[in-house]
Amino acid sequence: MNPNTPFLSTGSSRITSIRGMDGHDLDTIQRLLDLWRRKYPRNLLRTLFYDGKQRFRNLGISIPPSIAAKAGNVVGWPRKSVRALADKSAFEGFEISGPDTHGITEICESNELTWDVGEAIISCYKHSCSFLTIDYDPDDTTGERILITPRSADWSVALWDTSRRRIGAALTITACDDNGAITTFNAWLPGRNYACRREAHGWWTAERQDNRLDRVAVVPFVHDRQMDRPFGRSRINRTLMNLTDMAMRTMVRMEANAEFYSAPKLWFLGLDSEAFDTDTWSALVSSINTVSRDIDNNIPDMRQVTQASMQPHGDMLETIAMLASAETDIPPENLGIRVTNPTSAEALAASENQLTRTANRQNRFFGVQLINAMRMAVQLRDNTAETPDLSGVRPIWAPTREVSDAARADYYQKVAAVNGDWGDSDVGLARLGLGMDEIRSLRAHQQRMRAQQNIDRLRRETGVTGTEGDDGAGDGTAEDAAGTGARTV
Repeated sequence: MNPNTPFLSTGSSRITSIRGMDGHDLDTIQRLLDLWRRKYPRNLLRTLFYDGKQRFRNLGISIPPSIAAKAGNVVGWPRKSVRALADKSAFEGFEISGPDTHGITEICESNELTWDVGEAIISCYKHSCSFLTIDYDPDDTTGERILITPRSADWSVALWDTSRRRIGAALTITACDDNGAITTFNAWLPGRNYACRREAHGWWTAERQDNRLDRVAVVPFVHDRQMDRPFGRSRINRTLMNLTDMAMRTMVRMEANAEFYSAPKLWFLGLDSEAFDTDTWSALVSSINTVSRDIDNNIPDMRQVTQASMQPHGDMLETIAMLASAETDIPPENLGIRVTNPTSAEALAASENQLTRTANRQNRFFGVQLINAMRMAVQLRDNTAETPDLSGVRPIWAPTREVSDAARADYYQKVAAVNGDWGDSDVGLARLGLGMDEIRSLRAHQQRMRAQQNIDRLRRETGVTGTEGDDGAGDGTAEDAAGTGARTV
């Protein structure tokens, strides 16, 4: 991706032939490119709304064009809608029951999935879907390192296989020139991938790479997936975009009215217009002003018109914000609306109940796709035809609901009192509020303590007295006493 090129050229995607690709696969690639051309303008529009760079839509009624041309975006509700839900989906790694025989730890850490998954989720809520592609690392000659890469929908596209309920083909754009013309892209098909490149003379060439997967090495992250919309819906939907435009117009009218509100509106009855100075502002701020009599030697009558109130603008903006709150499940306070009575922390948590339920549902879906991606990564790395069994692997997410430490401790104490195994499990400790790093540190401490206790017991039984400073490091018994259990990566 060229960071200096904000837009891609849809015309550059009209490709009629690609050297090194058979006709059937070329037909699929052309379908993908045609779908990308149709979806790209809406995806680009949502990106502009998210970044606060959308065009100001003036109705041309009460806002003069000169003022509308200078209006800047001051309403960030689309970005808030995406981030408010994405921040509740914090991926912390995988829990593995028993030894890590499939190397999930290495794959997760080498790809920095705890960070990349967050980027994919933000892009998913922005455009309705995003993707994770699984492929060999081109810089690794051994073929043992696997890349799991997040892809955004504005630079990617996929076809849905309805019968198998998964992606049937996908395409990811990887580079463009300074004019936004596509220069390279990857095509993802069942059992094979293509790396396509535009040569200097304009011809396209493809390099094929076969694999032993029976499916496309791409998994989707989807928001609000439905049967008639397998790639979901965006959080920045048409309703929110229209409400954002309404709020923008309200803010611009408020700003224009504030300019008039700052200066009194005066009327002089019986005074010729030639008596006014051309510099009206200087006359308004001047400490001394004079008005001459008219031709009939009468003193002109001055009247001041009461300024229009700013209150209606604020009331309208509050109404629009309430509608945006209902559409996004975000409390009005988080949209910049101050309620009459201060809201307590418990009330704010309760007001986010619907958003939390949505995040919990989305996390379950994201977890399924992460496991699918891990299966394909292990299968590609091991170059096997059979899908690996990852039944003991479970994705871990940070709590989606903020709960006080006192409430967590009370809940943990009551449940652990009747189920001690739950209290000492990773699930119980997570409900207590410990993060995955804290749980790993606690498990390591418990392992060291059990090993030391076992060494002390053996010394007592054999009558051997340890030397000063001997902590049993390197003792084979300590390693056996540690045991194997559930752990997180």
